[in-house]
Amino acid sequence: MAARNGKEFLERLAQSRPTVHIQGETLTGSVQDHPAFRNVVRTYAELYDLQHAPEHKETLTYTSPTSGEPVGTSFLTPRTPEDLVKRREAYKTWADHSMGMLGRTGDYMNSSLMALASAADWFGQADPAFGDNIRRYYEKVREEDLLCTHTLIPPQVNRTVAGTQQAGGNLAARIVREDDNGIVIRGARMLATIAPFADEMLVFPSTVLRGTPEDKPYSYAFAVPNDTKGLRYIAREPLDYGRSRHDHPLGSRFEEADAVVVFDDVHVPYERCFVIGDAELCNGFYAKTSSVVHMTHQVVTRTSAKTEYILGLVSLLTEAIGIEQFQHVQEDVAEVIATLEMLRAFLRAAEADAEPNEFGVLTPAFAPLNAARNLYPKLYQRFPQILRKLGASGLMATPTEADVHGPAAADIEAYLQSATLTGSERVKLFRLVWDTCISAFSSRQALYEYYFFGDPVRMAGAYVKSYDREPYKARVRAFLDRD
Repeated sequence: MAARNGKEFLERLAQSRPTVHIQGETLTGSVQDHPAFRNVVRTYAELYDLQHAPEHKETLTYTSPTSGEPVGTSFLTPRTPEDLVKRREAYKTWADHSMGMLGRTGDYMNSSLMALASAADWFGQADPAFGDNIRRYYEKVREEDLLCTHTLIPPQVNRTVAGTQQAGGNLAARIVREDDNGIVIRGARMLATIAPFADEMLVFPSTVLRGTPEDKPYSYAFAVPNDTKGLRYIAREPLDYGRSRHDHPLGSRFEEADAVVVFDDVHVPYERCFVIGDAELCNGFYAKTSSVVHMTHQVVTRTSAKTEYILGLVSLLTEAIGIEQFQHVQEDVAEVIATLEMLRAFLRAAEADAEPNEFGVLTPAFAPLNAARNLYPKLYQRFPQILRKLGASGLMATPTEADVHGPAAADIEAYLQSATLTGSERVKLFRLVWDTCISAFSSRQALYEYYFFGDPVRMAGAYVKSYDREPYKARVRAFLDRD
């Protein structure tokens, strides 16, 4: 099967029967028709359609080494610098379609699976079957063009103890038994974005495991279909309120659902397991396979697209109300420009310094990507602040589409015009600014970016510990020793 189009994505989803709890009801089918999901599902379908658009097909697909059919570029195992560029351009094409607002498009986990499958021998340390499993699974997802999401961390209950110890060890998802055909998982995980409409759920290692007997039940990596028996999702309140694209231009298109995952004695066949009971392999899961590097390559590309969108929006805003001549406004615009150029520089440096890893995969340099993933969660928080500052009270007076075409139309044209826009045009622009910096959708975006890779404070600690500062210390010591 080749790269899917939007129709094929929707047809497969219509056949899926995930169990989703949302706003007091339980869905066991027709997720794509539910008001909470239907708009974002159709946006995802548009992404799959792009794979077949004449202007994007060459970028978004390549020839499968097994079937000879075109498959998604995010599955491409990079061997040359041109391969890395092709992957980045594919990421960017999808990210541009959503202005970078979709954080869990398929290319994110596809990049991880590519790296993991390339490191099949590493998984085979514990059992050769695990290496075969990850390789076969990657090929399945590639050839069927499946949409995967993942879940990483235990529920947020009592952070004074490890997730494995919460509620006496009976809360976090864990292996409760093993039989001749696989393992049985019980407990909960969070936070699975797009889970209600994904095809597959990847359950990967999260926090560092100590390798004690108590940690063994929590040491695993596997994949299950989204509608597996015993698997259910508790979705948060949707931020798509069913309003028009004029009134909620982002929320009505890009509202990705987040969900808690509950495993009610979910049976996972051995052929879908990649690690069982091995804390050391779990702790090395991302770094030893280069998975984290390729995932971050996708993320920094997406955030560059998001920053381009912010820059365009800020520029239209300052132009519309004639404020860009003021120096404090220019300072804010310069901050967005500097962030964008920094992200581009990180991407270029990562690709320019790419080297083959031990499995022969050309892997971007992690140092610049790691810098980006530590900086951007904090830098993004400034963008809504800047938009609110520049939009000021104008963001408090944003009539709806019904008003633009209703009895107030003449007043809107007369009193809400701007230096460059008619009243109705200005309202439309300000609705977009509002949905980027004030709405519930925008608040979720800010929170999502802040914690995308985990707690920024803990990330900073890990960053400091992993960074080799000895050459710089030696240089300063040498200076101190000069006569």
